[in-house]
Amino acid sequence: MKEKTHFKDMKKPILKIGSGYDVHAFEKGKKLIIGGVQISFNKGLAGHSDADVLIHAVCDAILGAMGFGDIGEHFPDTDPKFKGISSMILLEKCETLMKEQGYRIANMDCIIFAQTPKMGPYKKNMAKNIARVLNMDLSLV
Repeated sequence: MKEKTHFKDMKKPILKIGSGYDVHAFEKGKKLIIGGVQISFNKGLAGHSDADVLIHAVCDAILGAMGFGDIGEHFPDTDPKFKGISSMILLEKCETLMKEQGYRIANMDCIIFAQTPKMGPYKKNMAKNIARVLNMDLSLV
């Protein structure tokens, strides 16, 4: 009889799942950037970086799936080098870390909770940005 393989005995699991979630308050006088797309709106999101909630959630999902903590641990808001940084750059750094660890993303599904502004007109470009940075086929985002 063949001995069973246990999850703890595997070098790398076949499948890991990450979940990311992020919230930022609106703030007047800031640009609204979601999914790497600048959206015409009368307010932006408050934050140390560009406050892109979608990309922050994606980063958290990637880091969480690898067991590497969260975005705040890797890119703390107390570090001046991340002040005003594009979250797409943070996503690139997460993608590099993921590849260095030998992982890849099978697919990604993202949800944005917002009454305004409407996200519909921007969703395709958001998905394109995520797919480009993560080197994924657009059909997987």
